[in-house]
Amino acid sequence: MKMYDVAIVGGGIVGLATAWQLLQQRPATAVLLIEKERELATHQSGHNSGVIHSGIYYKPGSLRAINCRAGKVALEKFCEQFEIPFDRCGKVIVAADESQVPGLEKVYQRGVANEIVCEKIGKERLAELEPQVSGVAAIHVPDTGIIDYKVVAKKLAEQIQTQDADIRCDTKLKGLHKETASQILLTTQGDFATRVVVTCAGLQSDRVAKLCGANVKTKIIPFRGEYYDLKPTAKHLCRNLIYPVPDPQFPFLGVHFTRMIQGGVECGPNAVLAFSREGYTKTQINCKDLIESLTFPGFLKMSWKHWNAGMSEMWRSFFKTAFVKELQKLIPEIQASDLVAAPAGVRAQAVTLQGELVDDFLIEADERTINVLNAPSPAATASLNIGKTIMEKVIPML
Repeated sequence: MKMYDVAIVGGGIVGLATAWQLLQQRPATAVLLIEKERELATHQSGHNSGVIHSGIYYKPGSLRAINCRAGKVALEKFCEQFEIPFDRCGKVIVAADESQVPGLEKVYQRGVANEIVCEKIGKERLAELEPQVSGVAAIHVPDTGIIDYKVVAKKLAEQIQTQDADIRCDTKLKGLHKETASQILLTTQGDFATRVVVTCAGLQSDRVAKLCGANVKTKIIPFRGEYYDLKPTAKHLCRNLIYPVPDPQFPFLGVHFTRMIQGGVECGPNAVLAFSREGYTKTQINCKDLIESLTFPGFLKMSWKHWNAGMSEMWRSFFKTAFVKELQKLIPEIQASDLVAAPAGVRAQAVTLQGELVDDFLIEADERTINVLNAPSPAATASLNIGKTIMEKVIPML
């Protein structure tokens, strides 16, 4: 049995970035990456809106803030090096009425604290940037961009394979056996020996970490984000990226408009409980996943605390007119006839036993294992720096 130095469980963009950073720092490292799906970047990495976030929203000093800023720089450098298309198109965060201005100011102050290039603008400048948007004030964030993260993931995989890393898809972890000098990964494609294990399993991160012996105190609750696309006849309504002032109670950014790197404009998402961790439609139900969510004390506490917001999200999920009304707060001209249903995404959100949504990246480690337990947006933007952070934890273990 071949002995690997590091085995990475999870073939999304964070797992791939971790392997790449390891091999950049120590090219001779024997790396194995396993992915349970037949293709890499199948779930969160391949089901997102493709935004390169600036880092304006996140609490100063948090892992999200630090990794987003540094990760954005690293991502753009990587894209330039390997000729991956991206567009630093900018975005506006809009206060639709006076009641949202204090919240907008808090976002701006976070941006200043995080050293983000951003500017408070009034109606006239907003009209120049996004003529169809209605708002009393806004923040312009020129460094926000758009990209296709599947293309980034593919290039990362190509690069780590040129350095003799092993990537094995259709390989699901079943368990982990710890020995004195090694750890044995028990998988559907046989057993693999390694010195260090890193888990970056996204929607399955809590379960995979438990398989590896971790005492996991959070639970992944899957939230489905549903989108619409603007029809070609309505694309003129949005030039680049248009966001509302976010609700500080939730780590979500609200229903917004995103111009896509491939063309077109995406509208959304809402955030509703998914009935399956990998359930991209309303009809996909996994009884185990659903029962785990509904019986988890933290989810019950969260639901009781935020039942009103949850019902609003569900209402918008089932009634297009309600979704359109939310969009009209930013672009009054938009109509239901301008929208067609688009593919949904599922966000892996860690929730504590106390019912709190974990509002930062969560990475825990023991002597020979590192587990990424919460890596929501802006994890794709931050992926190369998250990979670097994990790499710096791995090297002392080797």
